[in-house]
Amino acid sequence: MCHVIVTCRSMLWTLLSIVVAFAELIAFMSADWLIGKAKPSSSEELDNRTGGSQEPYRPTLGIYGRCTRISHMQFSRRDTLCGPYAENFSEIASGFWQATAIFLAMGIMILCTVAFVSVFTMCVQSIMKKSIFNVCGLLQGIAGLFLILGLILYPAGWGCQKAISYCGPYASAYKLGDCSLGWAFYTAIGGTVLTFICAVFSAQAEIATSSDKVQEEIEEGKNLICLL
Repeated sequence: MCHVIVTCRSMLWTLLSIVVAFAELIAFMSADWLIGKAKPSSSEELDNRTGGSQEPYRPTLGIYGRCTRISHMQFSRRDTLCGPYAENFSEIASGFWQATAIFLAMGIMILCTVAFVSVFTMCVQSIMKKSIFNVCGLLQGIAGLFLILGLILYPAGWGCQKAISYCGPYASAYKLGDCSLGWAFYTAIGGTVLTFICAVFSAQAEIATSSDKVQEEIEEGKNLICLL
């Protein structure tokens, strides 16, 4: 018989697991890992003649994508175009970034799987006599290790030609040159930290759902147990 068990700690772990998976996925897909050096707009002369002002824009570069601004002389209209610069895996700018993409993708796949499974932990608390919370916590720890490896290898690719074209000639491995780090990199770091927090907190979720109070309510014949 399925017992639906909802506790404050198990719900918090489930929500946090979902948030971490989405945060890492969004960061991986974003082009805002590196913010390139400022470039003057091609319509700067037109703005000077008309008395207007146009701030230089800073293109962004991700692991496999980029964002850049194209200015139209007519009406001084500007369009920001974002998309992948690499049509396939082999075209990713650096071997280090290829390794980063692999490790991050593996970690994100595990996190998304755990996030999906976590929704069902309200009804299923064990698999083959093993706590589903402990299994998920172990998987989150493994995912965290993959994410760390990816984030360590990522700065080693700053010396590739693609990064140099965005960050200037002084860019090299672990040196940003004229670039700065974008929100996607910090999001990936924050998500990695939260991944390990989730892995540790999964034990608390398991304790909460197997507490004496829960067992008492199961023995009383309740199918819906909510302990907040």
